[in-house]
Amino acid sequence: MIFIGVVLIVVLFSMICHEIMHGLTAYWLGDDTAKVNGRLSFNPLKHLDWFMSILLPIMLAITGGPIFGGAKPVPIDGRRLKWGEWGFAIVAVAGPLTNLVLAFISFLIWHFFGVGWSELGSLIIVQMVLVNLGFAVFNMLPIPPLDGSRVFYALAPDAVRGWMARIEQFGIILVFGLILIFGSVFSQVMVGAISGILGFFQWIVGA
Repeated sequence: MIFIGVVLIVVLFSMICHEIMHGLTAYWLGDDTAKVNGRLSFNPLKHLDWFMSILLPIMLAITGGPIFGGAKPVPIDGRRLKWGEWGFAIVAVAGPLTNLVLAFISFLIWHFFGVGWSELGSLIIVQMVLVNLGFAVFNMLPIPPLDGSRVFYALAPDAVRGWMARIEQFGIILVFGLILIFGSVFSQVMVGAISGILGFFQWIVGA
């Protein structure tokens, strides 16, 4: 139960930071929709999606899979953003990049202070690394409506953009359909990407 509780706390904190950075980046680029809607807040109730933020991470933690999740999407008015689709892509990248930074900071604590100083503290730090890497990798998949799709959209030709806009209406249902159908492949991609980033972190600190 302690493990599940720690995972939930880490997921909620990481999710809130992710969403706030989407909103702040949009605000810096000219769109105050998230601010007006109260989404630049550390109140978890402003961001909570009961399935993506609670049930999914718990199920993944219990089954031992890579832990990831999500929140209610921050409202963005792309017409008000500087640089059009590239502005939207910058807003999208801000969320996963925030998770990557949180993961790296936690990794540095893990590396320089070890994981033996406190059982609970060690559990929190390790989950901060793994959960935030899971968030970063999952959200950068180029599948609508995940953040990575906005970067792909900015680069894609008009024909591909039209196709992406049509499938985006199915939202997260499409993502979970793909996960159910290609679960083992998806898990391998997630684990491989997380391991690769951890290896890069180790290279940075000379481990």
